Amino acid sequence: MRRFFQWFFRNRETGVITIAQWPNLILWIVIVAAALLWLFPFAGQTNFALKIVMRGGLIIWGFDEILRGVNPWRRCLGAAVVVYQIMVLQP
Repeated sequence: MRRFFQWFFRNRETGVITIAQWPNLILWIVIVAAALLWLFPFAGQTNFALKIVMRGGLIIWGFDEILRGVNPWRRCLGAAVVVYQIMVLQP
C-alpha cells in the first residue's frame, strides 16, 4: 500500500509528495469570480457571466491538470472537477 501512495502522490518533476499546489492563473481567475459571486450577489447578465467564467475556468483547469498534472493524484483531481462541472451544467 505504501508503494501505491508513493507512486500516486510523488511529483514526477521534483520527487516530493505533492497533494496541493499554488493556484495557476486560470485558478486565480476562478477564485476571483467565485469570490465576486459570493460577496456581491449580482443579478442578470453579470451573474451569468461570472458563472460562465467560474465554471469554464474550472473545466479548463481540470483539462490542464489531466494533461500536465505532476502526479496521478493531480490528474485524477482534474478529471473529477471536469466530470462534476459537466454533470451540474443546466440546460
